[in-house]
Amino acid sequence: MLKKVGLCLLILTSSLSATASEKAVIGSTAQMSVAHAGLSYIARIDTGAVNTSLHAYDLKVEGGSAKKMKDNIGKMVSFTTENNAGEKKRLKAKIVKTSTVSNSQGTETRYMVDLDVGYKGKERKVRVNLRDRSHMDYKLLIGRNWLKGRYVVDVSEKKLIGPTASISIVESGLMFKTRIDTGAVENSLHAYDMRIDNEDPDMEKNVGKVIHFMTENEKGESHLVKSRIVETSLIRNAQGSEIRYMVELKIGEPGQEYKVKVNLRDRSKMSYKLLIGRNWLQGHYIVDVSR
Repeated sequence: MLKKVGLCLLILTSSLSATASEKAVIGSTAQMSVAHAGLSYIARIDTGAVNTSLHAYDLKVEGGSAKKMKDNIGKMVSFTTENNAGEKKRLKAKIVKTSTVSNSQGTETRYMVDLDVGYKGKERKVRVNLRDRSHMDYKLLIGRNWLKGRYVVDVSEKKLIGPTASISIVESGLMFKTRIDTGAVENSLHAYDMRIDNEDPDMEKNVGKVIHFMTENEKGESHLVKSRIVETSLIRNAQGSEIRYMVELKIGEPGQEYKVKVNLRDRSKMSYKLLIGRNWLQGHYIVDVSR
């Protein structure tokens, strides 16, 4: 019986993992567009909200508004919307529904319209409630009705990266076509002609000393780099094991580099002169090998 339960749980877990992997990852905020308005918004992604909500004010129901909001369903409503940059647009849409929302201020009823919302050029129709969000940081809130079946939300806001990427090393002034390797613990950089100030035959005794080395990218562009040895690393691979020096360098996508430890080795026979491992990816990136 226990074996059957365990098997069922395993199948369910695998099924859930497969389902989640089919969906795109989105962070807690995103740059979104409302196609009808031609405006771009910094949107809050809110899994707590059932519906998507757009900043709207100066609402006017064509033909006059009935006393009960529900009696206005089917009529056209015009309203002004405004993004975080202060850009405004007057829009018109059909009222398709009313929505009663409960929050810390109490309850309120809002008109709902259908608008094309999403990443610019990839907007899709979704039901949106209209409310005055002038006192809120986000003029567009993306709710579950836009997310459902398509996205999983990662509040740590990790970015997606493919199996290869163009990566910059600030200290070298070079760009590298880089292999992203989740199987590697550490980053590894092509380094040759290494020279250590007051070098000792015992590698461990060189920790803390300054090292000078040449590095070169896949285009043959080279540069002399000077850094400090922060530790040594024992690397095991198919060829056996070896000890390498590690330094700290600023590495990343251009303009988004951050300091991380890198081991130095001669990678002249390898296609990729820079290999990115888990110590650079962790907490920052999710790897999508299909990209």
